[in-house]
Amino acid sequence: MELPVYKIDGTESGKKVSLDPGIFEIEPNDHAIYLDVKQYLANQRQGTHKTKEKSEVAYSTKKIIRQKGSGGARHGSIKSPIYVGGGRVFGPRPRDYSFKLNKKVKQLARFSALSYKAKEQALTIVEQFDMEAPKTKKMIEIIKNLKVNDRKVLFVLPNNSDNIYLSSRNLPNVKVITLNEINTYHILNSTSLVLVDGVQDNLRGRN
Repeated sequence: MELPVYKIDGTESGKKVSLDPGIFEIEPNDHAIYLDVKQYLANQRQGTHKTKEKSEVAYSTKKIIRQKGSGGARHGSIKSPIYVGGGRVFGPRPRDYSFKLNKKVKQLARFSALSYKAKEQALTIVEQFDMEAPKTKKMIEIIKNLKVNDRKVLFVLPNNSDNIYLSSRNLPNVKVITLNEINTYHILNSTSLVLVDGVQDNLRGRN
């Protein structure tokens, strides 16, 4: 598959790049995608949730009513879960939600997501560019020139660029990441993927 390389003004540069068929033309593996996205979302969870159980509630431990003779059920403590303000039964406790996933599965998931973008023709290659200073207005202009301004756009840079990142930070539908940060979730969460020229040649070396 060949794609033209665009300039930031929206015109073709005259250069074309050949995409690696082992990445952009594979048969997508949906289960690998599911596992990788599941792991990414699980890793975002803090896992700091906690509720107090019966032994942790700050109430009197005095027996509420006598054991027999009341005509009702036996009750030994107001901290019981059946009372308002009592402890919770089997409440959530702090835990780690992260889990291990093999590198080859993660790579397959990432390649599958890129293959989906290529099939959907939602992939754009733009020549390398930089900004002298952070300018959100300039970033909006670039997005309009590339004709992706009505979508969720993901820019993937070969190296970190503070000015490009700062220029896009206030745009809700635009995300800028580097090659080392690309993952399956970010690819699928965007409707248009913009790769800066050079990124497509180094995707296989990304762990």
